Parts: sequence; C-alpha cells; structure tokens
Amino acid sequence: MRIGIFDSGLGGLTVVKEIANKFKNVEINYIADTKNAPYGEKTEEEILKFSKDITKYLIKNHNIDALVVACNTATSAAISYLREEFKNLIIIGIEPGVKPALSLTKTGNIGVLATNATIKGQKYKNLLNSLCINSCSNIYSQSCPGLVEQIELGLIDDVQTIKMLEGWLLPMKDKSIDTIVLGCTHYPIIEHNIRKILDKVNIIHTGEAIAKRLEELSRKLDLIRSTDFKVNIYYTGKLNTSMVNIVLGPKVKCEKIEIKENNE
Repeated sequence: MRIGIFDSGLGGLTVVKEIANKFKNVEINYIADTKNAPYGEKTEEEILKFSKDITKYLIKNHNIDALVVACNTATSAAISYLREEFKNLIIIGIEPGVKPALSLTKTGNIGVLATNATIKGQKYKNLLNSLCINSCSNIYSQSCPGLVEQIELGLIDDVQTIKMLEGWLLPMKDKSIDTIVLGCTHYPIIEHNIRKILDKVNIIHTGEAIAKRLEELSRKLDLIRSTDFKVNIYYTGKLNTSMVNIVLGPKVKCEKIEIKENNE
C-alpha cells in the first residue's frame, strides 16, 4: 500500500512515526509544504488550494492508495472537498481529540491548544457542538501563534518557546484543567516541555488513532499487501533536517520538490 501524508511542515512527522510503527509493508510519501507554512496563518481558500495541489501531486507521482491530511488546519479547510473530489482514495483527516479528553477528565476542565485557523474553523465548532458539551464540562480553546514556527526552527527548548508555553498553560493550571488536547500535529514534539509546566495532566494527540483508523479502512478495502517498506520525506521550501532526525531517527533522506499549480 502506498500512503501519501502531508502537513505544512514538520508536525505531520509525528503521524508518520505512528503509521510506520503500525505498518511494516507500506511505502510512505510525506510532503512538508514548508514553502507555504504555516497554514494556521493562511486563509481557508489558500489552504484548500495547497491541499488540492499536493493531493494531485501525490497521485500523479506516487500512485497513492490512501491520503492522510496530517494537519488539523488543512483538515478543517479541505477534507470535505478532497473526499468529494478523490473518491477512489482512502482519505483521513485529523481533528482535536476532544472526545477522548471528555472521557479522561476528572475535573471537567479541558484545554485545547491549536492554531488560530483550527479554532476559528467551522469544523472545530461543529465538533464541539456534535459532542454536546454539557454544563459540567468546560473547554478552553487556546490559539498558539508562533509556536509552529519555533518548532520548525528547532527551538523546542528555547527560552522564548518556554515563555510562550507558560503564557498559555499557567492560566489553565489556575482553572484546574487536568487534560490537554494537542490540536496541532507539531505540538507533540514539545510535549516534554508542556509536562514540565503542567506535570499532572493527561495529554492527548491523535497520531496513534490515525494509524489505527488507517489500518481499519485498508483492511476493509483489502489494500494491505506486500510492499517494500519505505519512508520518503519531501519538502517544498526549507527544512530543518535535524528536527526530522529527532522525530524519525537518523539516516532519513529528505528531498526538495516543486509542486506546480494544479499539476497540469
């Protein structure tokens, strides 16, 4: 099975890692669209265009069987269109793990860290409405401007990164929040620093759940077949390869590509 995965940068590598742990006979083609990063600061129209062009590129150049939109922001902006346009593909998106958070919380107070585009997006609002959040549950949605950029630069333990996290997390501590949802695939990379600030919290991210869902759908459609295991990492702008090594380990090759508009 050939799997295409994309994100605006390094964050989707946390999903690649979980899928690589789950599947041993797949080819994974990951695109970090660093030329257009961060998606969280772009309009929905721009994000939809990037998502369409990347999907067409993966189909044309890698003949993918499944697509994982490893970005909460792109999922919110583009997943409905992609599923309608590319009906022959398994297409899986990502959404903040509010549902499992509701099962874990003891205090009824949940914090969600995400990009501004995710929090303002209609898909996130629909998610909260569909879960029928009752008066016993308080959801505190916190946008984190600049955090993706810090991670992309490899500044995961930088003083400024810690100050940013403290500014968002310490008020949550005062609100007795006991469960944090990482609503961006970049954020698991700095989970260790979140735990230093809020040491007794549940932290939820969705990479493992995405891998499990992909396995379920691929088995249902009989797409699991023997393929040489391979992970290909591509990027469209600049890439901090040292961060790739931190997430996936050493010796992962990265190649710069150009994605032309509409891949005509």
